[in-house]
Amino acid sequence: MTRYLLRRLAQAAFVVAGVVVLTFVVMRLVPGDPAVTYAGPRASAAELARTRAELGLDDTLPVQLWDYLSSLVQGDWGISLHTRQDVLGDISTAFPASLELVGTGVVIAVLAGVPLGVLAARFRGRPADGSIRITSTAGVSVPVFLLALFAQNVFATKLGWLPVAGEYDPALDGTSPLHLYTNITAVDALITGNWPVLGSTLAHLVLPAAAIAAYPTGVVAQMTRAALIEESTQDHARLERALGFTRRQVLTRFSLRPALSPVLALLALVFAFSLVNAFLVEAIFNWPGLGRYAADSIRSSDAPAIAGVTIAIAFTYVVVNLLVDLAQAAIDPRVRIR
Repeated sequence: MTRYLLRRLAQAAFVVAGVVVLTFVVMRLVPGDPAVTYAGPRASAAELARTRAELGLDDTLPVQLWDYLSSLVQGDWGISLHTRQDVLGDISTAFPASLELVGTGVVIAVLAGVPLGVLAARFRGRPADGSIRITSTAGVSVPVFLLALFAQNVFATKLGWLPVAGEYDPALDGTSPLHLYTNITAVDALITGNWPVLGSTLAHLVLPAAAIAAYPTGVVAQMTRAALIEESTQDHARLERALGFTRRQVLTRFSLRPALSPVLALLALVFAFSLVNAFLVEAIFNWPGLGRYAADSIRSSDAPAIAGVTIAIAFTYVVVNLLVDLAQAAIDPRVRIR
């Protein structure tokens, strides 16, 4: 297990380094002069020259790349051209809200998708199986922004069951101010015992998290079903049935654990896809996450901020993928020798 962990850490470091270099190259290929964006269109030639020197744009590309890598390692991700703040600080403030939203959606997907997949495999070829397959296919096929708009229009605007937008009721800032520790509102409200903010946050979280959960729920359900059906054809399943175990017992007691291995492997990809989908959902529900920051950065051609968002997403994906691989290796020891 130690050798497996070291090998995966080396692979993760290689992926992150590749993303950083690729991001640097793309930033330099994007049309436009960052010095003009930073100093303003009315800046004089002397001001532009001074800005280029401050940003290191007059150095050769290898020197710029080395400075860029060194700064990233030291926690200096540059200055945002539209907020004029440290990019890492901006991301540290915005990213937790996105993780809160996407994490909730993925948890919902696992809690709903795995039982649905088990149920579909248990009643393979029957109406229950067909209904689950149709529903999961619809969840995978329908665009997330369309689901978000539909949920907002029906459950918030017309029925009034849930809040329309926002992370929590802003009026609570005056009556129940929240002390931030992790910048994840639900977690901070829970650890500080701020029950009004926690209740409001959970209510605001329902619709956007459900919209994000639709795609991963369908994927997890279909993968669980396929993996269980595959496991039911293995020799161990035939032996278990010959020993008198029922089909339900074979599925849940003996086949489910090895079947979860490919499902776990899929979760990292699902998480990354959901994180990107969250940008659209955040715009619809006015959720104060990384999506809003990324959209503002793109509109203002803010290369340092765009690069920071890209690196943050890539790093998050690598970390999640590493955690999933370790969980997969713990469940199925055969993974460690691959």
